[in-house]
Amino acid sequence: MSIFFVGAGIRFLYLDTPFTELLSSQLPGAITFTFIMIGCMAAMGMYQLDSKLDLESTLLRLMPSLALGFAIMTLIFYLFPDLYLGRGLLAIVILLALLLILITRMVFFRWPGLEVFRSRAIVLGTGSGAVELLNLTEDSSILRNLNIVGFVPFYGEDRRVPASVVLPKQSSLASLVNQYDASEIIIATQERRGGGFPIQELLECKMHGVKVTDVATFFERERGYIRMDSLYPSWLVFGGGFDQSFFRTTVKRMFDLFASLLILLVSLPVILLTIVLILIEDGRPIFYRQERVGKGGKTFMVIKFRSMRNNAEKEGLPQWAATNDPRITRLGKIIRKLRIDELPQIINVLKGEMSLVGPRPERPYFVDMLTAKVPYYNVRHSVKPGITGWAQVRYPYGSSVEDAIEKLQYDLYYVKNHSLFLDLIILIDTVSVVLLGKGGR
Repeated sequence: MSIFFVGAGIRFLYLDTPFTELLSSQLPGAITFTFIMIGCMAAMGMYQLDSKLDLESTLLRLMPSLALGFAIMTLIFYLFPDLYLGRGLLAIVILLALLLILITRMVFFRWPGLEVFRSRAIVLGTGSGAVELLNLTEDSSILRNLNIVGFVPFYGEDRRVPASVVLPKQSSLASLVNQYDASEIIIATQERRGGGFPIQELLECKMHGVKVTDVATFFERERGYIRMDSLYPSWLVFGGGFDQSFFRTTVKRMFDLFASLLILLVSLPVILLTIVLILIEDGRPIFYRQERVGKGGKTFMVIKFRSMRNNAEKEGLPQWAATNDPRITRLGKIIRKLRIDELPQIINVLKGEMSLVGPRPERPYFVDMLTAKVPYYNVRHSVKPGITGWAQVRYPYGSSVEDAIEKLQYDLYYVKNHSLFLDLIILIDTVSVVLLGKGGR
């Protein structure tokens, strides 16, 4: 509530009315605003201890919370005019709340030694999946809000983790949960058939409020990607996400049109300057058109500023673009580093062939090759490709099949979890990537 009074002080700083009188008149509205915002943030899961605490995850919950709170407060003003606060005051208070909550969470939850805010988990399994989890625990910057207390051996599975982290399973999983005060069990074993899998024990734990999490879901939640080696078809079929509803598609299309036109207007001087510099350095053509694979496997011609010399693939075979590629012109190195070469793709977005945010479109030659080698690669074609994407801001530029597999893990995460707010987060991250020059090739 104090942040409301700070906002009121800023809003009414130059009025002659005594500040105490203004505060007393605004007190009912302040109380209403406080409880509405707490309710909205609770509804978005911001008070759950197992929620991720990084900037992107906080924004993904906080932005819709504040938007929902703003909408509810507007409705309350209409129904109860006596509580009216004024648009200026409400906007100031919401902006202050956004900044203060972000600062508080980024500082407070990252403070070393605050174990009380870290949930405790037990891992079922000691094989390869468990090793990956153990490696994560060794980097405190990755799992800031989770403490893995130990690993429970699974029947018939080879142990690949040190014996020092293995918990002796002398009793049931429920007893271990109580003994180590754990609130989550992570299933890190691939073999789940036969009589060795403790389904009844897991069910008992779940009935007592203990979260049971699959390792694929764990990596999705904590790392923002879907692990290929822990993925199986039933998880994709029966899991949540993959929203392709008419409402989501319509909202995304409207957002693409609005944001693309805005970017085109703002970047027009840069576009004109780039055209002139390309003509001066290497002549025509200015634009580079190349066949790419879009939604549903349909091909289209992507448009980019030409950053390579003419006849860059004179041998006739498509090639991966590599770091310090000798085929790139001097101007091409600059516009690739700053992502200026991607700006003409706004035309593809306006035509409906691409989206502003989505998996990057690949050439048919590489798609055919990767589809044959990489499971589930075609899943990324269930949404429109994008100018920027989750893989582009999370993984450095790749130029091999192995890199394509790593990036696919991020693309699958986006396809499963894409939303308007995730798109906004990716656009914010894209700006930071461009400013810091990450991922250029």
